[in-house]
Amino acid sequence: MEYNLFIDESGDHGLVNINESFPVFLLCGLLIESNNYKKIRGEVNELKTRFWEGKKVILHSRDIRKCEKEFVILFDEAKKKDFYDSLNSIFISNKYTLIASGINKTNYVLKHGRLGNDVYEIALSFIIEKTLQILKEWHDDQFELKIFIEKRGRKEDQQLSEHFQKIKHRGSALIEPLIFSKHIKNISFKFKKEDINGLQLADLAAYPIARYVIDTARANPAFEILKDKIYHKEGNLNGLIIYP
Repeated sequence: MEYNLFIDESGDHGLVNINESFPVFLLCGLLIESNNYKKIRGEVNELKTRFWEGKKVILHSRDIRKCEKEFVILFDEAKKKDFYDSLNSIFISNKYTLIASGINKTNYVLKHGRLGNDVYEIALSFIIEKTLQILKEWHDDQFELKIFIEKRGRKEDQQLSEHFQKIKHRGSALIEPLIFSKHIKNISFKFKKEDINGLQLADLAAYPIARYVIDTARANPAFEILKDKIYHKEGNLNGLIIYP
């Protein structure tokens, strides 16, 4: 079985200037079997065509929430409802699994200082480890995994690539190196402008999950739509880890 893992973030991974109203960095992985991805990608393209008549549009969580750029059309309340209903239907009806890692940066700095390990690397390690555990549980050794991450910058991508190569060759606390090298076929860094629907869906899922991490008691309708898609084991949200 061939799977794709699309990874995107919500929040800033920096530890120097922490936004008190949004102190969480969250990395979200959307794991989907290749044939299922073809289906959901087609549905997203149909949605874009219906609302923008063939214009190239990148679904970006912040722009949608703020009704900015192409999403100014969402100031029309009827169109906004139609858009959200259609988008929610795509998230609800398709088969995929979410794995996410949220880090409260304020608590992290208090515990480890501002020179602690890169929170992006911590979150990425968890998502890759958990993804491999899930796939081994589902398919034993009969699977291949391709990983797609949105580009952030030359320095950041190089650092992340080096981190990935380390865990691939050395393994991690939970996964031996042979499993990394055998099952992960490649890791690709993609620009937002390349219009990768899987990355856009991961971006859209990341924000409501981050909001849940910040305040689990706050009303969060978007999270309720996604909740059952987060990997569960024995009734628990085993695919969401919150540090610390």
